Amino acid sequence: MTIDTGTLWIVIIGLGLGSFALRFFFLGVIGDRPLPRWVLRHLRYTAVAVLPGLVAPLVIWPAATGGSTDIPRLTAALVTLAVGITTKNVLLSIFCGAATLYAGIFLF
Repeated sequence: MTIDTGTLWIVIIGLGLGSFALRFFFLGVIGDRPLPRWVLRHLRYTAVAVLPGLVAPLVIWPAATGGSTDIPRLTAALVTLAVGITTKNVLLSIFCGAATLYAGIFLF
């Protein structure tokens, strides 16, 4: 499947303009005004909402295994979740999950 060069450049320019417009709206138009409390409350949870969407496909359909779910990745995800919930420490949960993943890959 080949993509026409003109179509590719239209998509690149369109995505660039869309990214610029989104950033300009928040920084240029309303950047010097205080945001309402409800907006700030919603923005605080943006990373918490986006991160599972980025991580879940890597756990359930990992490219390293050809898209099939495996035990080491599921175990590492569960350990990371459990350590994160119990300790509220991001770095500790990441390190425990990584250690579990590498141990699981080594053992299985």
